[in-house]
Amino acid sequence: MSLDQNLFTLVVTPHPENPNVIDLVDQVKGATIYRKQRVPGPSYSMEFYDFNSESLLATATAPSQSSKTKTIELQNPTVPVELKYTGTLSFKWGFKWEDHDFEWRREECYMLRKPDPAVLVAITKEPSGKLKTSVIQLLDYNLNRFDIDDRKGLEVVMLTALMTLNDSNQDYHEGGSGLSLPRRKSATAAAARPAVLSDSPPPPVPSKPPLPAAKTGIDRIAELQALRSEPNEVNVEDEGTVDAYAEYCYNLLLDDAMLFITVSSVEASHVPKVLQVVEATKRLRYKNGEDEEPLHQYVLYDQQKKKGPKRINLDTQKGSKAYEPPSSLSVHLSKIEMDELKPKQQ
Repeated sequence: MSLDQNLFTLVVTPHPENPNVIDLVDQVKGATIYRKQRVPGPSYSMEFYDFNSESLLATATAPSQSSKTKTIELQNPTVPVELKYTGTLSFKWGFKWEDHDFEWRREECYMLRKPDPAVLVAITKEPSGKLKTSVIQLLDYNLNRFDIDDRKGLEVVMLTALMTLNDSNQDYHEGGSGLSLPRRKSATAAAARPAVLSDSPPPPVPSKPPLPAAKTGIDRIAELQALRSEPNEVNVEDEGTVDAYAEYCYNLLLDDAMLFITVSSVEASHVPKVLQVVEATKRLRYKNGEDEEPLHQYVLYDQQKKKGPKRINLDTQKGSKAYEPPSSLSVHLSKIEMDELKPKQQ
């Protein structure tokens, strides 16, 4: 959905000196409206400010950035709001405001009205394939259709939720905490310089530290999967052994918040390896006594659309067609039944 130039639009602007700070700037007026700041620490913490008054509007906290539940707390008065991962096969984070349920789905935020259709209340503009918002637009004409007492509070909650989801995406793709220290000029370095030249020889140049050893086994698999967009997707390729992939899948399923994983082939040649990884994962769960909670297995193959023009077969000759192995394969190992993946009855 394209953006409407007539609606209130905020541009996400990284701070030029402090990478932990992001400003939300009015696209028309060019004035900064909100400021988001990441707080360093072992757990995840983020603060959301009104830029002009410098007053704290909300905070977002969680035991870690990968937590499936985060707490947004509005200030003055204090109002806690739970932001929870609600998706299964897709990106969905939901929260409740007053008597309404809301849900962020990638680039769009909806008000849920079951059994009626959901109503779009906010959209974003993002680079292809990444949850890294560059522009945010609030659809006031849809929000005005409903009884919402605290519209400003809802706006702050929606924006705070989106900012913390952006932090989560940044941490996932960078493989770290996502925190950076602002660059500052060092005064001590200038003070340490000698005032006059000396005849003494210059100190020896320290040797470069050795490069860290290349990761292997499950550590290498984890490094490869960090490049993917979803934490529960495991893409099998040439690099890495079947046992290493199986151990990685086994560890994912140990997480109570991980309801399912998807093991997929990268190329057609990886299809047999996917099946081997799945079987090795199930054997590992059985060996470690984790089979008390049975896994549901759903298999999808040849889901990738072939590129190029469609070819129509005009050969009317009847006969058995030679077997062709699937060109792609995805196996869902789930702790819960997934009705949408069950075979459809003919």
